[in-house]
Amino acid sequence: MGMAVANSPAGKDLYTGLDRWLWRVPGGLVISNIGACSIFAALSGSSPATCAAIGTMGIPEMRKRGYSDQIATGTIAAGGTLGVLIPPSIVLIVYGMATGTSIGRLFLAGIVPGFMLASLFAVWALIHSYFIDKNAAKLLRNRKPPTLREKFEVLPRIFPFLAIIVGVLYVLYGGVATPSEASGVGAFLVFVMIAVVYKIYQPKKIWNIVKVSMKESVMIMFIIAASYLFAFTLSQLYVTQSLAQSMIELSSNKWLIFLMVNVFLLIAGFFLPPVAVIVMTSAILLPVITTLGFDPYWFAIVFTINMEIGLITPPVGLNLYIIKGITPDVSLSTILRGSFPFMMMMVLSIFILCVFPEIVTWLPDKLMGKPLGY
Repeated sequence: MGMAVANSPAGKDLYTGLDRWLWRVPGGLVISNIGACSIFAALSGSSPATCAAIGTMGIPEMRKRGYSDQIATGTIAAGGTLGVLIPPSIVLIVYGMATGTSIGRLFLAGIVPGFMLASLFAVWALIHSYFIDKNAAKLLRNRKPPTLREKFEVLPRIFPFLAIIVGVLYVLYGGVATPSEASGVGAFLVFVMIAVVYKIYQPKKIWNIVKVSMKESVMIMFIIAASYLFAFTLSQLYVTQSLAQSMIELSSNKWLIFLMVNVFLLIAGFFLPPVAVIVMTSAILLPVITTLGFDPYWFAIVFTINMEIGLITPPVGLNLYIIKGITPDVSLSTILRGSFPFMMMMVLSIFILCVFPEIVTWLPDKLMGKPLGY
């Protein structure tokens, strides 16, 4: 489903539609890109795909309209990370398989924090446009406004994909179908949509989508198999239990231990991709967190936001290098400086979730009931 969307012009249409409707808002083009990243992330489930699809269209447009290279590249690099958090997220799927937690509940837990984080990104865009980037605001006033026809003509190409997201989530959480059935029907409907809307029905193009999907799926399956073996080995050797006990004995303050866990995850995210960190650490850290009395699904979202930060921090910040590939004339340091305020927004979101954990737990508890034992 994600690969079919990623290989269609859906990202371009999402960006164009939001730009035409938000053109009057200060920083509207930046907010349009963040919104397009949020929706495309929900469709594709992949941060790199989101960066590539929205960045190819969005970055040149922002630069052309007077936005600085920093904000243009930083927005897309950070917006692409939303694919890690907003369901259906590949990272949440791997986390659920590695820890034995419910993937459906993880998806529900990620919805509100995901859009909260997108809103924090939009707030920074407004602040930047009002107080920092005066040139962009000046060019905005001189822009020719889009006509009502231009605003509405793109909507028929966007709404079918949004309807598929809503439909898949409804049948999944409404108990109408199993996750496998929902995902299968969703993938089929996306193939129908790209054929009808974008005329993508040639066997060669369809085969390319299937081939990339198969490679991605097999990779995830091997990772999941390895994570099961890794977790079983750690448990049998009593490593996880010993480490959990050692960390608990290190301090009587559970928040101090939680802070140390977050620092560890941030450092690990600097050097390793999210999936690798999950496979190597989730089975070790989860017993520590649950022993301290923290909700495991709340921790999963905090864990995932830490992984988002890792996607835009060197030396292995994958999104930074994707943006560098799109804009080879912009230095990596400029992209990093543009991403830094968004990193701070992610840190702020972790703090907000610590103060108000109900932001994560309310929706899954409301729709699925409280998990046993918590």
